[in-house]
Amino acid sequence: MVSTKKNEEAVSPVIGVILMVAVTVILAAVIAAFVFGMAGNINKTKIVAVTADHHGTVITVTFQGGQDAQYVSTITGTIAGTTKDFTGTPPTVGSTVSQTGLPGPNNHVVYVAHFNDGTDQVILDTYC
Repeated sequence: MVSTKKNEEAVSPVIGVILMVAVTVILAAVIAAFVFGMAGNINKTKIVAVTADHHGTVITVTFQGGQDAQYVSTITGTIAGTTKDFTGTPPTVGSTVSQTGLPGPNNHVVYVAHFNDGTDQVILDTYC
């Protein structure tokens, strides 16, 4: 009687490698879906400039325009806690707002641009 010995040693490593590759591919797909799904909620930053200057007791804020200035509907803001909004819809480049009677370099100035697409963006947050 001739005995034949079956060699089944190669089956287990091949199945193991296939399972490891499958798990890696599935894991990569889940991570990619999560990352790309979160990146879809980020809005593009718009480029609009506003500057603030402090001369004596007067702070003057000037709208400088920018690449996305044509999409600005309004600009609102405060100088040292007092609301001082730009006039015009949209404001013109070079237009200013001022607040007088403000000594010292610690006056908080914050301005927000409101765009035609419904988004808002802080365009100036500084101390003068």
